[in-house]
Amino acid sequence: MVAPWLIVIASLMYVGLLFAIAWWGDRRAEQGRSVIRNPMVYTLSIAVYCTSWTFYGAVGTAARKGPEFLTIYLGPTLMFLAWWFVLRKIVRITRTHRVTSIADFISSRYGKSPRLSGLVTVIAMVGTMPYIALQLKAVATSYTALVGFHAIVGAPSPPPAAVPADTAFWVAVAMAVFAILFGTRHIDASEHHEGVVAAIAFESLVKLLAFLAVGLFVVFIMHDGFADLFALAAERVPDAAQLYALSGATATDRWVTMLLLAMVAVICLPRQFQVTAVENVDERHVSTAAWAFPLYLAVISLFVLPIAVAGLIHLPSGAEADSFVLTVPLSQGNQVLALIAFLGGLSSATGMVIVAAISLSIMISNDLVMPLLLRLKWLRLTSRGDLTGLLLFIRRASIVALLLMGYGYYRATGGTGALASIGLISFSATAQLAPAMLGGLFWKNATRAGAHAGLLAGFAMWAYTLVLPSMASADWIGPEVVQAGPWGIALLRPEALFGLEGLDPLAHALFWSWLFNIGAFVGVSVFGKQGPLERVQATVFVDIFRRRDTATPHMWRRAATVKDLYALTQRFLGHTVAYRLFRQHAKRMGARSIRSLTDADPALVTAVEQELAGSIGAASARVMVASVAKGDMVSLNEVLKILEETSQVIEYSQRLEQKSRELERTTAELREANRRLQELDRLKDEFLSTVSHELRTPLTSIRSFSEILTDNPDLTREEVERFLGIIMRESERLTRLIDQLLDLARLQAGHGDWNMAPVSVREALEHACGVVNALYTERRIGLSLEIKGDTEVAPVHADRDRLTQVFVNLLSNAAKYAPPQSGQVAVKAECGRDDWRVSVADNGPGIPPDRREQVFDRFVQVPEAEGGRPGGGTGLGLAISRQIIEHFGGHIWVEASPQGGALFRLILPRSGMEPRQSEPGQAAQ
Repeated sequence: MVAPWLIVIASLMYVGLLFAIAWWGDRRAEQGRSVIRNPMVYTLSIAVYCTSWTFYGAVGTAARKGPEFLTIYLGPTLMFLAWWFVLRKIVRITRTHRVTSIADFISSRYGKSPRLSGLVTVIAMVGTMPYIALQLKAVATSYTALVGFHAIVGAPSPPPAAVPADTAFWVAVAMAVFAILFGTRHIDASEHHEGVVAAIAFESLVKLLAFLAVGLFVVFIMHDGFADLFALAAERVPDAAQLYALSGATATDRWVTMLLLAMVAVICLPRQFQVTAVENVDERHVSTAAWAFPLYLAVISLFVLPIAVAGLIHLPSGAEADSFVLTVPLSQGNQVLALIAFLGGLSSATGMVIVAAISLSIMISNDLVMPLLLRLKWLRLTSRGDLTGLLLFIRRASIVALLLMGYGYYRATGGTGALASIGLISFSATAQLAPAMLGGLFWKNATRAGAHAGLLAGFAMWAYTLVLPSMASADWIGPEVVQAGPWGIALLRPEALFGLEGLDPLAHALFWSWLFNIGAFVGVSVFGKQGPLERVQATVFVDIFRRRDTATPHMWRRAATVKDLYALTQRFLGHTVAYRLFRQHAKRMGARSIRSLTDADPALVTAVEQELAGSIGAASARVMVASVAKGDMVSLNEVLKILEETSQVIEYSQRLEQKSRELERTTAELREANRRLQELDRLKDEFLSTVSHELRTPLTSIRSFSEILTDNPDLTREEVERFLGIIMRESERLTRLIDQLLDLARLQAGHGDWNMAPVSVREALEHACGVVNALYTERRIGLSLEIKGDTEVAPVHADRDRLTQVFVNLLSNAAKYAPPQSGQVAVKAECGRDDWRVSVADNGPGIPPDRREQVFDRFVQVPEAEGGRPGGGTGLGLAISRQIIEHFGGHIWVEASPQGGALFRLILPRSGMEPRQSEPGQAAQ
């Protein structure tokens, strides 16, 4: 056991640290250096989902029902991984419309109905009370386990102590103080509770590290790893196999039910909506949380089952499973680790209660108390002075009342019941908000009457099928109501309603509550009719990502007076906020001061309503603005017409933008085509010039030497033979040029005979090397050939003669420009998985970078004066080579050789392979 004074001191120090972090976070925010503008802090704040239920209760569930505990982790994981777009939509709507709570969110969607927001608030309050009681029970139970371990192991939990000595009471007081100090410091909802969020993020880190510490101790200190732990469990734990598999007739029903509840709870619980949507400062953080929060859940769930197994092994039969996180370390005498685990459980409980109290206090103030006060005409709120103090008092009183009611629920139930069962009551209550909330996000025809009917029907069925049996089990009512049904009517039995038997009680309750909820919601919406403002809000919510101006359209035909609006804003938001809002509007209007403004335009009226909505709720803000605005309100039918016209204009504008982009692309394509035509025309001229030059040279030589032979009949036999030899060589050159021209023309026209078949690259290269060696014997060029890879089973699909022609052209070009006597030509070929890569390098003068592409495309000479290859042009052989290689599905290019000359590279796909796009520089070296 741990000394009580040590637990108290450690708890006070920890709570003091939380106060310090919250104070530091608020100070940083005031200095403009926000600590919550970080996606990881945002993610950790969402981890307030992991309450004492997940810290203590998950282990208890694992010990009693095996893998059922996974549902509370898998549900949020599925929501964040698969439905992240829903979260993003909720966040966008919340930030755009200055939504303050989930009640405000649902109310705004259905025409800003005060009655609907009040109903949502009541459901949220009733559903949260058991959850708050769960946290208080967890703290009290864990304290009792630490101070009296030997007395309670294997024994039933003692009843709660008297109020002055009850740990849960003082924990509730500390939580109330914290929530009041850091959750109700201001009214304006545009200001986030940065101190609270920072403290909650820190608590999420603490509970994660504490749980991991216990898990590592159990697995690697108490045992020799997971295998040793589970092997020992198979020997000592009766029915150990049930810990790893679902068992029982209703196990699957319950598992699926809990999974669905966890999925909707992570967005419908008031505290989760608060941290996920209201406290979000950057919509982009949602994309990080979509993977980081599931990762957090995966890590914290890693040791749940090992701790449960260790508790069943080392603790007596009948020991409280919900306390295994504490009692397992205590059983080994490790009091320090037990104290750390206690602080982790304290973090889990306090984080949930604080955020829930803040979010519910806002809902109570905005959606219950303020609408009620506005109905009391004798209070004359619109004519009173500064009302910020009244609003703060309402919220602070709400926090105190909430925690007292939660503590009262805990005392009334006697602290009995497993943590998981208490949590599931809250989950199933808040699940009734899901149809109206999610349906309103995607279904424009959902009506306020449908949402109202669905919530009432679902909440009533929840209370009848789940709460009523729990009251009977707590001996608040007689068990005959559950066993025989009201008035003895068997069809009305709460756990077998209308004869539906065989389901788990939780699955049974969720089935009937959602059936009535969704049925009423859809049925009333389909057969009912939306009001004008409902249609406006439906379009705004559903099309939040399609509309540029996502705010509600201006609803005032003529402006109200600036004086009245300013006075109204100052009463509820204070002088500072009112002055800033109106001063900004004056600057936009070009006015020198607020006093120079007389009538407020619709934009200012809407801005004031949105600002008030962030403080007193959308429904109350609408009522307050309507009470002081002197201008005529546009009829809602006109608003709808404006909205529809605006939507049509936006849609038409989007179409115009799309057509404009298409026109720009078409214009760019036409410009590119025109540029290519001009380039082709220039290439044609260059080609004709080159061709005429290439043909003129041998013709001139033939003509000149023919004239010499004709005009000089007295030439010697040796001279005649020499001149005839020159004429023959020039004739052969002329013949080759004509053949190349015809070949190139056929290739470019897509004609020509192609004898396509598998060809050995090795054989083609060896043959080409033999031809070039014979042609350039007198130049004494060093020609080397290196081939890598399996050359026998890796042919290319090509024309053997044309491929050899390409290799001969490349080798001849290299040998021609390599220096005589010292020239080097290196040929390398490598067979890859998909292609052959061949390179031909020489140590000649090389080709300038700006002329390398021309050797294939432009057929122009590279003059020696420009640093190119000496001795004439490139001819037509390289152009033909490119045409041939591209026909084979390959690619050829030239670059600088490491030896200083030119390096030609080509890639050919292997036989049976699809041609692959390759970039220059990927061929064999």
